[in-house]
Amino acid sequence: MGVGNGRFAGSINYRDLAAALRAGFATASTDTGHEASGIEANWALGHPEKIVDFGYRAIHLTNAAAKTIVRNFYQSAPRKSYFASCSNGGRQALMEAQRFPSDYDGIVAGAPANFWTHLMVDAIGGAQATYANRASYIPATKLPAIHHAVLAACDAADGVKDGILNDPRQCHFDPGTLLCRGPNSNACLTAPQVTALKKLYAGPVDSKGRQIFPGEMPGGELDPTGWGDWVTGTTPDKKGAGFLFGTRFFSDMIFDNPAWNFRTFNFGEDVRPTDKKMAGILNATDPKLTVFQARGGKLILYHGWSDPAISPLNTVDYYNNVIAAMGREQTDSFVRLYMVPGMQHCGGGPGPDSFGALPALNADPNHSVFSSLEEWVERGIAPSVIVATKFTRASGLARRVEMTRPLCPYPEVATYKGVGSTRDAASFVCKLEQ
Repeated sequence: MGVGNGRFAGSINYRDLAAALRAGFATASTDTGHEASGIEANWALGHPEKIVDFGYRAIHLTNAAAKTIVRNFYQSAPRKSYFASCSNGGRQALMEAQRFPSDYDGIVAGAPANFWTHLMVDAIGGAQATYANRASYIPATKLPAIHHAVLAACDAADGVKDGILNDPRQCHFDPGTLLCRGPNSNACLTAPQVTALKKLYAGPVDSKGRQIFPGEMPGGELDPTGWGDWVTGTTPDKKGAGFLFGTRFFSDMIFDNPAWNFRTFNFGEDVRPTDKKMAGILNATDPKLTVFQARGGKLILYHGWSDPAISPLNTVDYYNNVIAAMGREQTDSFVRLYMVPGMQHCGGGPGPDSFGALPALNADPNHSVFSSLEEWVERGIAPSVIVATKFTRASGLARRVEMTRPLCPYPEVATYKGVGSTRDAASFVCKLEQ
């Protein structure tokens, strides 16, 4: 089992190595050729070869080296090979399927940052919307008001009032409803803040109004891993992770200028040269997975609908592009997509976020994405509904089940039957949205 990296990599992923090892896999990880914290990119300044390593070469060479070691140690080649990871690791997963389709038999790609260059443009769009001047900055103290207004407008639309939006695309929340009618407070937004919020939901566009990258989904504003972590930060001086990734990508990989100022980015002129320089190295957007499919490869994608770091619409777009390139029947033979209501970036959020994305001994395929992938690869049993669980853990106590909910193969969604507990997966059935 190959193990990927989040963020800008720079370290070995020991946590996921341990999970693979406990499940009986030979396993390997790479720092992708540099040592640094995951939010630093100054290692790339003046070192284009390190960017290539980060982009695709290190993961592939790790696969080759690991298979050689396994073959020499066990005197036989691995029977099957898998890769599972999230975020940048999801980008690495898709890069393997597209560029090196013989490396792995089964791949799990979570919340993939595969449209890397445009994701970084989106980060700058968010930065310009909220940080360009103090008036437009939305403090974390106002996030509860935004979140509760979204739920008031949209929560009940899916038939269950539970703090979770089943499909945020059906939510048409107007930020203008939060405009302060009296003194500024945490319960309302000023006019510049309303404008900034609209830009965050809309996502960046070029000078002709064309979408560069999809915007934030309503419903993921709150929670410890929500917008406070990724979008707004805690204060104007303690910025969100999206700002850090975007500015460091452009200063250290695109403009080669540590003093570069995000306010100077031009969405009409700077996107094309960014793609020209880095898309071929960092993006994993090729939808034609013919070689991977032909050799029996299977791919499972998943993404949280409340992800504040990478718009879930990006993964929906990629899946639809695969269908457009290969046809629905061919795509169904080797690809599944699971959209996870209420889950934020690779986990967390108000929705059920435990569904076996990594291997575990004796895992049930009905509750484990990874085990269902193994069944598909090794026994030809295609995945269907997977039950996700939300666990809570009180201080010093064992975790307990708070709720369960079915994850449906996209485009189906979990629909309440009208009877039974709304916190029990048995009360839901997978259907196509009307």
